[in-house]
Amino acid sequence: MKLGIIADYSPEGINWAADRGFDLVEFDYNVGNDPKALRDRVPALKEAFASRGSSLGALGRWGTRKYDDEGNLNAEEFEGQKVMLDTAAQLGCPVYISGVEYNEKFCYDKNIELAVNYFSKLCDEGDKAGVKIAVYNCDWGNFVRKPKEWGLVMGAEPRLGIKYDPSHCINVHQGNYLQEIADWGEKIYHFHVKGTININGDHVDDPPAGLDAVNWRAVMGLLYARHYDGMLSIEPHSHTWQSGELGDWGIQLTKKYISEMVF
Repeated sequence: MKLGIIADYSPEGINWAADRGFDLVEFDYNVGNDPKALRDRVPALKEAFASRGSSLGALGRWGTRKYDDEGNLNAEEFEGQKVMLDTAAQLGCPVYISGVEYNEKFCYDKNIELAVNYFSKLCDEGDKAGVKIAVYNCDWGNFVRKPKEWGLVMGAEPRLGIKYDPSHCINVHQGNYLQEIADWGEKIYHFHVKGTININGDHVDDPPAGLDAVNWRAVMGLLYARHYDGMLSIEPHSHTWQSGELGDWGIQLTKKYISEMVF
């Protein structure tokens, strides 16, 4: 395992991460951004990575719509996904992260069918690019985020893996994140390090890992037990902790805390 951080998808973001001691970064290029514009940045990004001795550990795209209300694949967005995979391949990135929305116009089984169709097509493109595909476990334009859906979709498309974040299990469906990691750890391709605090079922904040309620020692123990050897990506998420001296202090606290558990 290697510790990294989510950074802005720019040379400045790469430098920001390197200045804080990270030589591995994740880019999240979400809904509303043109994939071709990111691909156009590849030469500048390559130069920045080379100059700082760092690399891209994961590339993701959250919140985009994959199907229309008739169940037809969104051709424009899928072409964008292919562009994203090409960008990942050019930057030597091993994992691409995506999701599929749930459409209430269709029954549950039809939504599963559409998800399998989408991820099978994306895995085909990932194979061509030499990039693994992971589904994120949050609910931003995605319903394939719990064990039931993982079993159905990955049972039909075994190439698909998971981008896992314990906070989503806790906050979105009040699940048991240790059980999910124990049961699905061998399918985890990428992992987010983000703290969270809930009191009596109410979400309070997402402070840095090490100042939160997640049992990170047990999490790390389970990741070792399931032979996870990918990126641990720090995600500064709470507005309380996203900027200024407090934000930088929180990043360094998490870096020190998690690093002590990385072999």
